[in-house]
Amino acid sequence: MSGTAAASRTDAPIEEFRRGWPVVLACFFTATFAWGFGFHGNSVYVAVLHDTRGWSLSLITGATTLYYLAGAVLLMHVHRVIKVVGPQLMLISGVVILGVATVGFTRSQAPWQLYAWSLLMALGSAFTTVTAIATTLSYWFDRRRGFALTLALNGASTGGFTIAPLLALIVGYLGLANGVLLVPMIFLGVRRQPPSIATSAGPANQAGTQEDERPAFDNEAEALRSPHFWSIVLPFSLALTAQVGFIINQVAFLLPHLGIDGAGIAIALTTIAAFAGRLAWAPIIDRVNQRHASSVTFVWQAAGLAVMLAMPNNAAALYIGCIIVGLSVGNIVSLPPLVYPA
Repeated sequence: MSGTAAASRTDAPIEEFRRGWPVVLACFFTATFAWGFGFHGNSVYVAVLHDTRGWSLSLITGATTLYYLAGAVLLMHVHRVIKVVGPQLMLISGVVILGVATVGFTRSQAPWQLYAWSLLMALGSAFTTVTAIATTLSYWFDRRRGFALTLALNGASTGGFTIAPLLALIVGYLGLANGVLLVPMIFLGVRRQPPSIATSAGPANQAGTQEDERPAFDNEAEALRSPHFWSIVLPFSLALTAQVGFIINQVAFLLPHLGIDGAGIAIALTTIAAFAGRLAWAPIIDRVNQRHASSVTFVWQAAGLAVMLAMPNNAAALYIGCIIVGLSVGNIVSLPPLVYPA
């Protein structure tokens, strides 16, 4: 009996991935689409609208700020939506909404349209980014959830070095065309009724194993009252604030020291390093203490920023600093859904 149980525990991760790899693939391309248009594309949209409409940068960036704020609020309701409509319909809806909203945003003829489309973009982004992807994968993966999530979220980095450069050429049509291509992939890869929903077991981890039992909150109010919850939220909020601040200001910081070509190379190195950083963590992320892994990632990001700030006139140091920061970028996004209250 014990031998059978041991064999079952050994085979479980393999069986999980055999059953769930189409979902990982669908989530990978969803992430590529969502980050390519919803995150990396924002700098392109700002530049295009400023040049073609003559609107002030503060007006345009105000719309992108609204997009991020609205998205943050909507993320809190993703788990309710996925329970009602299922992951397949939610991801497909998110892709369609984000694709249409991207076209509308870039074709806005009046400021009010810009802000209206930014709200719709926020809805599409909430249905296709970290929370949506992590929740979707939780219905197929338990023991190798970190591995699956890390692979899927590499699509975020892929969106940075595939979609973002093309946006400057075909901003509007690219969003809609990619959305049309992605919908059948999600339809085929993500079952309408995940196995754990079909068996009324909830996400895979709720089936549970003795070694995987971790505390959970019944509702948002309970979470907000818990110091354990804030022990996750506050560190990651600070780390993500630093990360987004760096990415948004990276070009402005690097241009005076590296020139336009050098800044472009540094951005490419950052994106490739983010992809490599996720791949490096993927095989071991489910076997290590993820709080410790998060601490290492925070220190790593700070070290990269420190290198650039200490030697801003040294081109080699700037490139190395961008690579160091890049190695942490992807993991700071991937780790929050994996870290449980302790």
